[in-house]
Amino acid sequence: MTATPTAVRRSPRQLFALTVGAVFLLVGVLGFIPGITSNYDQIMGAGHESGALLLGVFQVSILHNIVHLAFGVAGLLMARKPGGAKTFLVAGGVIYLVLWVYGLLIDHGSTANFVPVNSADNWLHLGLGLGMIALGLIPVSGGKAPIADSR
Repeated sequence: MTATPTAVRRSPRQLFALTVGAVFLLVGVLGFIPGITSNYDQIMGAGHESGALLLGVFQVSILHNIVHLAFGVAGLLMARKPGGAKTFLVAGGVIYLVLWVYGLLIDHGSTANFVPVNSADNWLHLGLGLGMIALGLIPVSGGKAPIADSR
């Protein structure tokens, strides 16, 4: 007997959370790929000494990449329910706004920069924070988009 696809319905907010989660997973993986991450031989576990730059712009470390992977997994899991999707987007956005403020306040050359972050990361974190909160709070239709699922 072959399984027939069934339609799983997801709200627009769930689709937003799935997309954001998938992007975080992709970024986390790309941070470990030499060539996409320049100066890969200078990647560190954590700290401002990491010279690795994702896309040649965003300072990353092993810790930074793992955080992106964890955020991605959280997004995919929390997107399973509309309330979880909203929580992921809003709480995740707040976390990124806190990270943006952290990046503004610390000396990027100090041990306080353990994530690590640079100016490009700071602006990205601001955009991510505001964007995720907006996706979590904007009114969306109550309708759910069908997604094929082969359960």
